[in-house]
Amino acid sequence: MLKVGLTGGIGSGKSEVSARLAELGAVVIDADRIAREVVEPGTPGLAAVVAEFGEEVLLPSGGLDREKVGRIVFGDPDRLAALNAIVHPLVGERMQELMDAAPDDAVVVYDVPLLVENDLAPMYDEVVVVDAPADVQLDRLVARRGMTEEDARARMANQASREDRRAVATHVIDNSGTLEALRSQVDNLWKALTSRGAETDGSL
Repeated sequence: MLKVGLTGGIGSGKSEVSARLAELGAVVIDADRIAREVVEPGTPGLAAVVAEFGEEVLLPSGGLDREKVGRIVFGDPDRLAALNAIVHPLVGERMQELMDAAPDDAVVVYDVPLLVENDLAPMYDEVVVVDAPADVQLDRLVARRGMTEEDARARMANQASREDRRAVATHVIDNSGTLEALRSQVDNLWKALTSRGAETDGSL
């Protein structure tokens, strides 16, 4: 089994890379998706978040109002730490379950937005960083996600720098161009990963 960490700044196009790797045969474990799953209605995770932050973080439907929670913790390290203390152990447990279920010869890609911020690079055999210039990230966040420029800049500033991400990378995917160019790079990356995986498994 080859464990690959996949990360990139907001608006870098990491989700496109993750989706293409899944198409090619990777077992993709998406930390953000799992973080949503562990606080779905009826879960112990949601009950713990409500106990910590109050009923006002719930939507009328009973689900978690992620935007409201985001506003509460954004820029408040203590409140963010309280949220992470609830969610991170649950996410880690679920990720371990998914890894245990993967085939022995799998290339397991962990899609982890805060890989660099949380110093997680040493956990992986390979680290793939999806990189794009700051102006490209900003344009995507404003045009495609409907963020204000101020909000987009604040989100970007709250993440690791491009330099810090590239410093831990074993592979860098440049997503400053077209979708076709991105997919070509990912296809080449997959060949490299499967080759490395075969070496790791002793198949070569």
